[in-house]
Amino acid sequence: MSAMDTSLFSRASAEIVDLHRFFVDWFVAARADAVDFGRFEAAMGEGLTMIAPSGAVLGRDAVVDHVRQSRATCDDGFSITIEDIRPGWQTDDTIVVLYVEAQLRGGKRSRRQSSAVFTTSSSAPNGVEWRHLHETWLQVPER
Repeated sequence: MSAMDTSLFSRASAEIVDLHRFFVDWFVAARADAVDFGRFEAAMGEGLTMIAPSGAVLGRDAVVDHVRQSRATCDDGFSITIEDIRPGWQTDDTIVVLYVEAQLRGGKRSRRQSSAVFTTSSSAPNGVEWRHLHETWLQVPER
């Protein structure tokens, strides 16, 4: 891998971890007032698509609206852990990154395999913006 490739993967990996930290802070009621929603919007690229674990296909506006409306909806026990981050296909300015997202919400665990496409962007928080996200259940939330 060239230095540029490593840098792109490093930036995308940092973005994945940082964005999920944002989610925890945004969703946990006790922390939500201190969070800047602009950070999330700046990372979501124009034309973003997301395939949710349910199979629903969402555009950028629907994703942003859903996250905005989910502010302060979780208790202090909510957590997200990112595991097994690895690079997929890439070019000089685009990369696919695979990772597992594990959540604990309301005492119930879930896991999803995710693949995300990032492109470079000087205005995005980690220098990359989300262009596509696909999530698949590995462990459906416990009942």
